[in-house]
Amino acid sequence: MPIIQISLVEGRSPDKIRNLIREVAEVTAKTIEAPLDSIKVIVTEVKPEHWGSGAETIAERRSKG
Repeated sequence: MPIIQISLVEGRSPDKIRNLIREVAEVTAKTIEAPLDSIKVIVTEVKPEHWGSGAETIAERRSKG
């Protein structure tokens, strides 16, 4: 049973997250020839203040415009 974990900065709509889960599950099932029901996809959304890139947070980068 493949488990796929995806971390994203929060802010996408529920529809976008649902589409991501569906597309990732479908392509994984096809690629490794596994039953679609056996594919597990976990999406974790992280606040921009809690995601660092280099020495600053995503929130800090966004505030610079």
